[in-house]
Amino acid sequence: MAENEREKIRHLLVVSDPEGQRTIPLLETTYSLGRDIRNAIVLRSRSVSRQHAILLRVTIPNTEKYGFRIIDGNFNGKRSTNGLIINGSKSFSHNLQHGDIIAFGNPQAQAQYYAISNLSEEEFKQSCKASDLSGFLAAQGDPVNPFDTLIVYEDNGEVSGDSLLTRLASFPELIPNPIIEMDLEGTVTYLNPAAALKFPRLREIAKKHPILAGLVSEVENQEGKNNSFVREVEVNGEIFEQSVHYLPESDLIRTFIVREITEQKKAEAELQQRDRLLQAVAEAANYLLAEMNYEIAIEKALATFGAAANGDRIYLFQNHPHLTTGEMAMSLQFEWTKTGVAPSQHHWQNKSYQTSGLRRWYSTLSIGKPISGLTQGFPIAEQEILRQDQIKSLLLVPLRLEDDFWGYLGLVDCTLERIWSTHEKSSLLTMAAIISGARQRQQVEAKIRYQALHDLLTGLPNRLQFNDILAQTINKADEEQKSLAVMFLDLDRFKMINDTLGHTLGDELLQNVAKRLAHSLRPGDTIARWGGDEFTILLPQISNDQQITQLAAKILQAIEKPFHLHGHELYISSSLGISLLNKHSPDAETLIQHADVALYYAKDEGRNNYQFYRESLSARTPELLSLEKSLRYALEREEFIVYYQPKVNIITRKITGMEALLRWNHPEMGIVAPNIFIPIAEASGLIIPIGEWVLRKACTQNKAWQDAGFLPMTIAVNLSPKQFRQPNLVETVAEILAATGLESQFLELEITETTAIEDLNFTQIVLGKLQQMGVLLSIDDFGTGYSSLSRLQVLPLHNLKIDRSFIKELTKDNTNNKVAHIIKAIVALGRSLGLRLIAEGVEKSEELEFLKSIKCDDVQGFLFHRPLSVQQATELMISKSQISE
Repeated sequence: MAENEREKIRHLLVVSDPEGQRTIPLLETTYSLGRDIRNAIVLRSRSVSRQHAILLRVTIPNTEKYGFRIIDGNFNGKRSTNGLIINGSKSFSHNLQHGDIIAFGNPQAQAQYYAISNLSEEEFKQSCKASDLSGFLAAQGDPVNPFDTLIVYEDNGEVSGDSLLTRLASFPELIPNPIIEMDLEGTVTYLNPAAALKFPRLREIAKKHPILAGLVSEVENQEGKNNSFVREVEVNGEIFEQSVHYLPESDLIRTFIVREITEQKKAEAELQQRDRLLQAVAEAANYLLAEMNYEIAIEKALATFGAAANGDRIYLFQNHPHLTTGEMAMSLQFEWTKTGVAPSQHHWQNKSYQTSGLRRWYSTLSIGKPISGLTQGFPIAEQEILRQDQIKSLLLVPLRLEDDFWGYLGLVDCTLERIWSTHEKSSLLTMAAIISGARQRQQVEAKIRYQALHDLLTGLPNRLQFNDILAQTINKADEEQKSLAVMFLDLDRFKMINDTLGHTLGDELLQNVAKRLAHSLRPGDTIARWGGDEFTILLPQISNDQQITQLAAKILQAIEKPFHLHGHELYISSSLGISLLNKHSPDAETLIQHADVALYYAKDEGRNNYQFYRESLSARTPELLSLEKSLRYALEREEFIVYYQPKVNIITRKITGMEALLRWNHPEMGIVAPNIFIPIAEASGLIIPIGEWVLRKACTQNKAWQDAGFLPMTIAVNLSPKQFRQPNLVETVAEILAATGLESQFLELEITETTAIEDLNFTQIVLGKLQQMGVLLSIDDFGTGYSSLSRLQVLPLHNLKIDRSFIKELTKDNTNNKVAHIIKAIVALGRSLGLRLIAEGVEKSEELEFLKSIKCDDVQGFLFHRPLSVQQATELMISKSQISE
């Protein structure tokens, strides 16, 4: 037991009243005594007043000892009814000494005061519980030392009640806040009980104590300007607001501890930290939004937040499959470290959550929960990993991208065992959300950039990127005086596969073609999808033409091999046009144009071959080449329009039918006349799908008019020579009629006289089949060929159309006109064969009157109506049931 523990004086009050005896240790500075239960010491006797007396602690000057004074009544000056009797004498106020007996007006309620030393803490506790304190103390060898327990007060005399109460009300002993006085030499001259209790070593270390440290200097620095000031001091982690007063008349410094402000300062510090973190988050967000370079933005954002959070490291990890095992792993992507702090070690790269003992991290972060704490509180496996990088405190928050656990953001302290605040956690979560948003925006922008420069179906560079690469390669070739070549490749018969097997399989075929082409080229060559089934290839570093021809042959052979797709074995070929960088092809645009010209000559040479561009090929106008190329995409781009020209009965003037006429609305050239693009379509074979589209469109529209309540009429559609000779024509017509629901007698198919007589036997067979279906058949442009009508009498025809060139030659004086006689002969012969006669191109009333005089059946031409759109034709049929002159 420490010696100073026995030297300590302990104060007790043994109270006796009708309800018994009890021992009360006097530990507080003030006690009220009385019958009212709200008193600190309750005396249960009717002779005791409600507020009978006050017991006050009094500190002995220049010592750390204190005693107690008892005063009759309360602080308001109201005396007790029966008074105080101390040691048999009535008293108003008395400084108590060991052994004093206090009677509260009646011997039934009294108390005895003890001041005891030479007891240990445990013995003192036992004395408080003893039923007979005197007997207990005697058993302990009477621990009362009269010299130790004698308390010498400054003033033990009697004082009048009012003045004493006034003095006592201002006693420092009564104030619960610590009060200290110190002279200018740094000697403590006074401590009130609260100060002695709160700062027990204050008198011992005096001016070195934090409460007094620097006070003398601060007072002297005031230089008489201000004798009072307030400061903040910290003692053992607690922060106090200290009021300081200099008393110049006595050269004393009196300090008053106003209040403990530890929590307030902590709250202020947290608010300041919160503000710093919010500011850092705002700055980081600005970097991530404004900076186009994502890597630079992330580095700036982490540096800003890491410094504001006063962390040693802040880093960003990304999840990915382990490079060897495929397990979920993490890798460090970005890191900021405080000056003097070593960066994270390499072991964090490609680190498996499972095998490295961090499975808890993945399971926690993946459900959106943060991980925080001291390293020493983590599982052993995690501690071992963290201590490799001297991490003492860790805070991790998940990074989510499109609702997936993409990675995490971490803040660590390598110096302190730090408990992360709510503000730090919420701010780091906000940072993670901002970074996730920036990452997603960066991915979207990268995707947009990729899509702008790549073909989405094949993944190859697109036209824009190819042009850019070609321009750069040309510049480099000029500087190094080297040559290069451009190839333009087109797949042969791809559209037929696309139309018959569907666009999905067609797209997959294009993807496989792109792969074969890429595998056929050398490293450094560039292949791009130009559009549709066309590809462009850039061959830099060309030494001779043989290199080009070898590559061209290799490409053609690669495409010729069968493609096996979903049970189909597909065979296609390709055509190649090649142009070289030279004086005739000095720039990117010309190189591509010349390769395009060479491509079409390769097709003219029978396809599945390659052709080099030569100057003589430019005889074919670029406009015609461009038109042919555009025609290939016109159908899929829905650039074709069908117009309808009415056929009118020459007697009744009623509409008897419509002729479907094809128009091409080119996006740049506008409406292209049929006499320009039909020959191109015929030569290229595109007329077959185009003609089928017109036939389907016309049948669909005629059925729609019938369903709308219009009188049934025929719709006439022209068949081109190539379309008429396709093997499946009859089946195609039957399929279209079935698909559209149009009855066969309302479809009229027209072929020219030249087409009909080219192979009369074939024509007879095909028309026979169509007649059996119920389709009406007509000879168009009759009179322009080299046949007689008698040669056509073997064909199952229904109508004969007189070519517009004859009608155009008619004059007003037509009685002796040679053309008029020819027309009369055609009409007469047609009638003899039972055919209905139709005149085309009627534009003048005189022409109409002549045709009427020779009993022509129907007419069509600008005299009545030009070709009409669907809406115009519909409005015409609504407004008129008979055509006026």
